[in-house]
Amino acid sequence: MFNIEEELKKLPDSPGVYQMKNAFGEIIYVGKAKNLKKRVRQYFQSKNHIPKIQAMIKNIYEFEYIITDNEVEALILEANYIKKYRPKYNTLLRDDKQYPYIKISVQEKYPRIYKVREVKKDGAKYFGPYPSAYAVNEIIDIIGNLYKLRKCSLKLDGTKKSQRPCVYYHINRCTAPCSGNVDIKEYSQEVNKATALLTGSEGIIKSLNEKMIEASENMEYEEAAKYRDQIKALEVISEKQKVVSQAGIDQDVIGSAIGIDEACIQIFFIRNGKIIGSEHYLLTNIENETREQIISSFLTQFYTGTVYIPKEIYIETKIEDMEVFEKLLSQKRGNKVTLKVPVKGEKSMLIKMIKKNALEILEKGSRRIKKNIDEGMEAIKELRNVLSLDKTPERIEAYDISNIQGVESVGSMVVFENGMPNKSNYRRFKIKTVEGPNDYKSLEEVLERRINRGLGDGKQGFSKMPDLILIDGGKGQTNIAEEVISNFGLSIPVCGMIKDDKHTTKGLIFQNKEIELKKTDIVYRLIYRIQEEAHRFAIEYHRNLRDKTLFKSELDNIKNIGEKRKINLLKQFGSVENIKTKSVNELLSVPGMNTVAAESVYNYFHKEKTSH
Repeated sequence: MFNIEEELKKLPDSPGVYQMKNAFGEIIYVGKAKNLKKRVRQYFQSKNHIPKIQAMIKNIYEFEYIITDNEVEALILEANYIKKYRPKYNTLLRDDKQYPYIKISVQEKYPRIYKVREVKKDGAKYFGPYPSAYAVNEIIDIIGNLYKLRKCSLKLDGTKKSQRPCVYYHINRCTAPCSGNVDIKEYSQEVNKATALLTGSEGIIKSLNEKMIEASENMEYEEAAKYRDQIKALEVISEKQKVVSQAGIDQDVIGSAIGIDEACIQIFFIRNGKIIGSEHYLLTNIENETREQIISSFLTQFYTGTVYIPKEIYIETKIEDMEVFEKLLSQKRGNKVTLKVPVKGEKSMLIKMIKKNALEILEKGSRRIKKNIDEGMEAIKELRNVLSLDKTPERIEAYDISNIQGVESVGSMVVFENGMPNKSNYRRFKIKTVEGPNDYKSLEEVLERRINRGLGDGKQGFSKMPDLILIDGGKGQTNIAEEVISNFGLSIPVCGMIKDDKHTTKGLIFQNKEIELKKTDIVYRLIYRIQEEAHRFAIEYHRNLRDKTLFKSELDNIKNIGEKRKINLLKQFGSVENIKTKSVNELLSVPGMNTVAAESVYNYFHKEKTSH
């Protein structure tokens, strides 16, 4: 059994990343530290924690840590773990977009133009990032029409003349350098024109606008619409972009707005001194977090995942570990990156404008949430009428069983309160007593375990009984659920959620009667949402368990040995039997291993010898 007090004594005075886990082995928090011993001990020795951290500490059953060489490595590892595990008590970035770039491979003899989502140091020219992938595709199409640059991935050195031109040549979108008959100087001139267009120095919007008007006057509306789309795409990169810096330096400018339940971060992307676009991101789980902490969480999660780092990043306030962030970002970019906090001037004014935009987005989101809450309340009231229930079903629990050929059968419980999902109360059940694919028996087990917990200690979100139970299934599943509830002496109405031939929500089974719902009804929308959520939650858990069972080994029982270390150990030594014979120093030669992990492996296989 994990002894927290004993494990705290073993913590090293080193930088690293720690993971807090609950009784189910789920990672509920990930953090980085300059000094693991000091940082992790604070959670258990200090009493001056914010409510969110206090709640987290109550759920800590064990913790793990990974030692890193420096703070920068710890920052990277922390960001990767947060993205991978989405821990309950971490501030989370809800949207992690990868923006597209336009690439012209000028390092090739006959450069080509295409869309990418990664910037490499390969000698090519990159333009972007662009918030709209659609706009990028349109721009590439326009340039294909105008300058006929190739789009294929053929390696052309100008010597081979045996290639047959593709369809782009035949529709006059490419000069076919693959044929070997294209003058390289002429082709280079077209490349330069395309580059000029992408940098905004050659404006063709006026010409396209004239063509659009002409096509419209001639009632060639499809052609006019094509010109309209091309104009919209070009406006993303045109001279009409707002010039905010004469220096021509790539910059990101960041502002924030903080609400009660979530925060909004907005970024303006400035490339070559012009605003090329903006995007907003929402962060959840921000209770009692300071603005500095929220911005820091955003920077960590966003810039460790994005493909491009600008030379300068402007933020509204100083954050902890600014130097560490600058080191990390400079390493990723390949040259110096600076974090700046403007106090006056154009960047200060721009941040004020961005903060206003972020606040507007947050308020719109709040209005949307309120609308959803109102609709949820209306839906459960209508559901009461449809089923003729004694009271409004404020708490609804929905259950689904998932298995594939009887492998790793699991059950899910999703909870909706007042018509809205309460994800903190969602629960998963690994089927223990049923062999093979038996949905009836599996459902019976899940419901019995849920009710027993509710009638017992009532911990882990089971204390409150539902006003209505929904089952993903028909009469058979519904009857099983009713029987289980009756055996406990409870009176909880049960409905089956049935689907049509297209596997889409059709209606309800209640008291052995089928109730068909119209897709336009507010009750239908609620039931559809609940049914899809229960199914998604069950499938997600099932896949996780199935994937884990595909590759099991004795190494899974060893502390500090995760999936990557397990794979690396087996790759290097071939088998568990060979690993047993290795010394600590030999184990340390494996990629990803540190002293703590190596000693864990050695001690595990030698515990019987050392005990005698």
